Amino acid sequence: MAVHNADIAAVFDEIANLLEIEDANPFRVRAYRNAVRILESLGHEASAMLAEGEDLTKIPGIGKDLAGKIAEIVDTGSCRALKKLQKQLPPGLSDLLHLPGLGPKKVKVLYHDLDVHTLNQLHRAARDGRVHELPGFGAKTEQSILEAIEAHAGEEHRFKLATAAQYARPLVAYLNKISGVDQVELAGSFRRAKETVGDLDILVVAKRSSPVMDRFVAYDEVKKVVSKGPTRSTVILASKLQVDLRKVEAKSFGAALHYFTGSKAHNIAVRRLGQGRGLKINEYGVFKGSKYVAGATEESVFKSVGLPWIPPELRENHGEIEAATAKRLPELVTLADLKGDLHVHTKATDGRHSLREMADAAKNHGLHYIAITEHSRRLTVAHGLDPKHLHAQVDQIDRLNEQLDGITVLKGIEVDILDDGRLDLPDSVLQRLDLVIGAVHSKFNLSRSKQTERILRAMDQRYFTMLAHPSGRLIDRREPYDVDMLKIIRAAKQRGCYLELNAHPERLDLLDVYCQMAKEEGVLISINSDAHRVDDFDNLRYGVGQARRGWLAKDDVLNTRSLRSLRPLLRGTMG
Repeated sequence: MAVHNADIAAVFDEIANLLEIEDANPFRVRAYRNAVRILESLGHEASAMLAEGEDLTKIPGIGKDLAGKIAEIVDTGSCRALKKLQKQLPPGLSDLLHLPGLGPKKVKVLYHDLDVHTLNQLHRAARDGRVHELPGFGAKTEQSILEAIEAHAGEEHRFKLATAAQYARPLVAYLNKISGVDQVELAGSFRRAKETVGDLDILVVAKRSSPVMDRFVAYDEVKKVVSKGPTRSTVILASKLQVDLRKVEAKSFGAALHYFTGSKAHNIAVRRLGQGRGLKINEYGVFKGSKYVAGATEESVFKSVGLPWIPPELRENHGEIEAATAKRLPELVTLADLKGDLHVHTKATDGRHSLREMADAAKNHGLHYIAITEHSRRLTVAHGLDPKHLHAQVDQIDRLNEQLDGITVLKGIEVDILDDGRLDLPDSVLQRLDLVIGAVHSKFNLSRSKQTERILRAMDQRYFTMLAHPSGRLIDRREPYDVDMLKIIRAAKQRGCYLELNAHPERLDLLDVYCQMAKEEGVLISINSDAHRVDDFDNLRYGVGQARRGWLAKDDVLNTRSLRSLRPLLRGTMG
């Protein structure tokens, strides 16, 4: 059975969580946390690298001990170190970690101070009012815990889009190699580029003699066969991801792809348009009475109801039908439209590669420029730069640009927004930069008014170009902080600065609804990778997917501009 990077990362993430609950050496915890991030963004499967005899210790951040554990997980599917920790701590603690807002630090307090180690015990403690008395909690946190437990009870397990992709793409490649298979397409929420995916829907067109269903249920990552039939089968992978495979005829492929891609609300809206024309639309085609009239392609389905083809990412019934009817659908931004990346880190702070290596990798990804934006001094955990070291890096970038060909490195910083809205570095160094990205990295629990005012004051600083990961959320790990995003977007318009769409798969922040809001207010969005290593530029594809869900066209995105067009836009924010 294949072991994917996501599987290894999940093991290391649990080890890090349990070590933190045990109050282990923080450097040891951090090593596992870094390994998780490295594995999640690694461009190649670690299992394939091992099979080819590659030395994993050559991956920056992966030492001999971690490389050995990766090999162990690939070989056995498990890890002795994790099993040892699981025996030392109550098994229910892992369930607590899955609640939004409950990281290992809070779980450690609950475990040591209240002897809470199951969801039921936590629910009882919160209901009895014992949680808010703990240090670092309070009445609001206690209420949030109660609400999260109740929501968690009926919640399906979902996978981050990039994680689901690690399982989807090899499976699609496997199906494409089966004899008699003519076409394979992913549908569902994955095709709509949703931030998280509950299951995978796959459609195939295959000859009657094709053994596609037999081969599908025999796929080496299948843990359980839920059902198997001649046209539909459902399996559960070892990763717990459910996959539905449907075999359709070529003349129905477009209708099925439309049916299994769109949200329920979108599909109902299209069917109603069909009913108004005397048509019946389902997964088998478009029919006038009993007569088949369309369905081989999605375009034919949309044309039958008087609409142009609607991009999958928009099929949520959030205005796309009306826009298509009025011929006002945007021509959505594509990955090929991006000319640069304005949020990149190097090993000068918490990145893994050098300036030159990041520049070369960006060029290999087809980019024409990048901005190096290290963390500022306030973020000590990331070894943030003080003025002296930032001045030195600016000089280093100037020297490097004299040697580079086909790629330009811009000078920037990801500067912490302090509690009072000031920036973490003085104007004397910020004025030397091409851009300044402000970021909230602390005090996430401020009230809506205080958090909003804090960010607005930062945007009013003389040298402020862009707001990084504007909502602060980490998918499934940290809820967005409470902030008046419309007020921030309108202030950005007035101030002439920009918002980031952070493409890291754990963030995908700006949310799609805020992308659309920014577009309507005329505020440009920059789709940035937040790259910490050379493979992280691959994450731009997920940022583009999120931008497309937010209705963004090429002209709505700052970094689709050429460097020549970009520079005046950046200078306009720098004093």
